[in-house]
Amino acid sequence: MSAPSTRADVPGGPLSTEDVVLETGASMLQDFKPVKNICAHLNAFHTYADEPGRFVEANHYCAHLTEDVRQCILYDGDGPKARLIGIEYMITPKLYETLPEEERKLWHSHVYEVKSGMLIMPGLTTPPARQVWETAETQEMKHVIGLYGKVYHLWQTDRGDELPLGEPKLMTSFTADGQFDFEKAVGDRDRRFGTDWKHKKQLREGIEVPSIHPDADSAWKRRNSI
Repeated sequence: MSAPSTRADVPGGPLSTEDVVLETGASMLQDFKPVKNICAHLNAFHTYADEPGRFVEANHYCAHLTEDVRQCILYDGDGPKARLIGIEYMITPKLYETLPEEERKLWHSHVYEVKSGMLIMPGLTTPPARQVWETAETQEMKHVIGLYGKVYHLWQTDRGDELPLGEPKLMTSFTADGQFDFEKAVGDRDRRFGTDWKHKKQLREGIEVPSIHPDADSAWKRRNSI
């Protein structure tokens, strides 16, 4: 039994044969119920709340706790050796409105992510399966567009950190054109996943835009007030 390959950008050697055997046995005998509850893979870009414009691509693996609460594990890729870089919680407007004012300022909207075509659910990319998948994806976007998210990143991979260093960083979403090099970043992502943000933007033209609470997306409002 050979040990799986390791990442060159993470310190440490390959797993020992003993570790591989133990992990293989555990995966056969243990039931990873919380992880099995994951029901959606989303991909988008987050920006640092204290440094708007500096961004990280994040793969979200999300599960529903209730109709009004979702929780997501964030990775820097979609492969078996992807690094866990953060977490995100998503809630409905009715829950968001119950939060204290200062707490609401930590949360962000998803309107721009959805309407711009940035937010995707990677999946089938060859016709005719692609059309079926995109219909399902567009329907999901109708739900996500109204949600508020609170996200913390633990590993600043964008600056080359080999390990998760320092305190967790509050992140936020992009809310308008011109806040980062959208076409380059999202275009590079699309080439890897076989997707097209321009096409998705067209498909989502009919999605109704909800009103955004004035306390959300506060990082951009602070920046614009300077």
